[in-house]
Amino acid sequence: MRKNIVAGNWKMNTTVAEGVELAKAVAAGSSEVPSSVELIIAPPFTHLVPVAEVVGGTRIGLSAQNCADKEKGAYTGEVSADMLVSAGCKYTILGHSERRQYYGETDATLVDKVKLAISKGLSPIFCVGENLDEREAGRHFDVVSEQIKNVLYTLSADEMAKVIIAYEPVWAIGTGKTATAAQAQEIHACIRKVVADKFGALAEEITILYGGSCKPGNAKELFACPDIDGGLIGGAALKAEDFIAIALSF
Repeated sequence: MRKNIVAGNWKMNTTVAEGVELAKAVAAGSSEVPSSVELIIAPPFTHLVPVAEVVGGTRIGLSAQNCADKEKGAYTGEVSADMLVSAGCKYTILGHSERRQYYGETDATLVDKVKLAISKGLSPIFCVGENLDEREAGRHFDVVSEQIKNVLYTLSADEMAKVIIAYEPVWAIGTGKTATAAQAQEIHACIRKVVADKFGALAEEITILYGGSCKPGNAKELFACPDIDGGLIGGAALKAEDFIAIALSF
């Protein structure tokens, strides 16, 4: 059985105090969510330690939003996998479209990040997705396939088993647009097939999340699709009530 996961990416939002209160509200609401659904929150780096104290002993997993591609050293401003583990993280988002677009992260860099994160005991939430031009040109399947092949095909089966994939239709992030359930399902099915081409039956065990403007109003239809195993939630994750409502959509 694949894990159903609802993960909240807080991005660069909330102060530390606000983040602690949000985490408390999510923790309070988590008792309503069936045990078959795993909850993960990804606060900013500055919040990780106090938020870890809030969610410690609960069913909520803690994720970072990024991770360095180096183990340690003179890399001012970077945060290492060991630091994340010591702060209480079990997951880290890697390859988010905003990191690729605004900070120039490449597939080559992401190979190093993914491998290093796994070696330190973190499960990467690895993001793939196409932008509007690529979607309109009919290249979305090719773009997503290449992102998977360039990074995840470098992993062993044991390493791959620790990866969660998140599909982001980049054209839907923060725009209010959402892929239809049919559009989301067809590309999730493509992702699973690309994984299966390399890793065989393991593909059926890999959780694939939808990450494009998922809200309480559309989560149920999206999560009903056979290859959509949950969501990587942005804006709606900043309201505990909405985040829990999405998790209740299974």
